[in-house]
Amino acid sequence: MRHDEAHDAQNGPDDSCYSCEALRGERHISPGQRIFEGKWWVVEHAWPTSVVGWVVLVLRRHAGALHELAADELTEMGTLLARVVRALHAETDCAKEYLACFAEAEHFQHVHLHVVPRATGLPQKLQGPRIFALLNQADGSQASVADVQAFCGRLAAAMDADESSLDSQ
Repeated sequence: MRHDEAHDAQNGPDDSCYSCEALRGERHISPGQRIFEGKWWVVEHAWPTSVVGWVVLVLRRHAGALHELAADELTEMGTLLARVVRALHAETDCAKEYLACFAEAEHFQHVHLHVVPRATGLPQKLQGPRIFALLNQADGSQASVADVQAFCGRLAAAMDADESSLDSQ
């Protein structure tokens, strides 16, 4: 599907897609502020999760697979990923950053990328794809709303500073 043939998540109806609903302002991905708004992508904190710093890059239009993205969407994604991982590392001092894109869960068949800071000392049983056990925490072990809100503000500021430093080079 070409970029101009896909429906726009902010204007086109897709009652079954939670990402489209969030982009239209009908639901919230995170209790924190939106961290970044680009031409093709937005960045928000995943919720609920016990990992402060688990962010998602969400395509502004509905697409179900990466091969459906246009060159300009892929270009912004690459630049944005670079900014996100640098800012995420600076804010969390993580050992590494995990990146995942599945877009297969019910109500989430919309291209979005998970960028997860993997903490130093994270137990082996939670490393790699097993870190997803820390997403959708409904047992009270999720990070506090206040911690997520504060982190979103710090990450947004760090990403703004990173963009400024790129502009001056």
